[in-house]
Amino acid sequence: MLIDSHVNLHAPQFDADRDEVIARARAAGVGLMVNISDRISHYEKVRAVADAADIWCTVGTHPHEAKENPDLAAATLIGLATDPRVVGIGETGLDFHYDLSPRDIQARVFRAHIAAARETGLPLVVHTREADAAMGEILEEEHARAPFRILMHCYTSGAELAARAAALGAWFSVSGIATFRAAESVRAVIRDMPGERIIVETDCPYLAPMPYRGRRNEPAYVGHVLAKLAEVRGWTLDEAEQRTEDAFFALFDRIPRP
Repeated sequence: MLIDSHVNLHAPQFDADRDEVIARARAAGVGLMVNISDRISHYEKVRAVADAADIWCTVGTHPHEAKENPDLAAATLIGLATDPRVVGIGETGLDFHYDLSPRDIQARVFRAHIAAARETGLPLVVHTREADAAMGEILEEEHARAPFRILMHCYTSGAELAARAAALGAWFSVSGIATFRAAESVRAVIRDMPGERIIVETDCPYLAPMPYRGRRNEPAYVGHVLAKLAEVRGWTLDEAEQRTEDAFFALFDRIPRP
């Protein structure tokens, strides 16, 4: 089946036609979607989308929004994660491109998410942008303290951080950016990712793949990402689908495999 491991279906861009968007995804063969929490204050909206049997969710706060809960406690995340529809912690991490939250607060909130992932055993959905050195240091330091599972979501950072994360057993998700003509550096990193730990996503409504670039992204487009991944890795489409499905269920193991 097609699986979109990272959607933002609670976003206001879908308010006018959310049900139609979900229906188009199902018609395109998308069998599972994971709706990603962007901030704790939005959790109820995030969770409401996951009432559908084929949609699950996470709980967490994006680094852009870390300033909203600068003293976020791991216990808050752990409590929300008792809901069986919650299958991951995040997305969380570091974004030094926009710096929409102070860097020290981003790091503090990130570490709270790591503690929650470690305690719950749920995978940590990591956002990282222009923060390779700091991200690598935090992941390695925290992993040495006690292990936790890592998903480097929509990975577009450098080869060095990818290698550091892979050495910790991280999974990686590939997005529509891989289809962009100017993204050869991203494709080069994808070629070296651990083949048994790659999944795909849309990150909708953002980052629509070719030939939809510039439009609102939808889960129905995840097949274009899978096709590009297959091309980059030299896999058949069937092989890419099977590999990413196996990797998804190995990571998101709270979701029963059909």
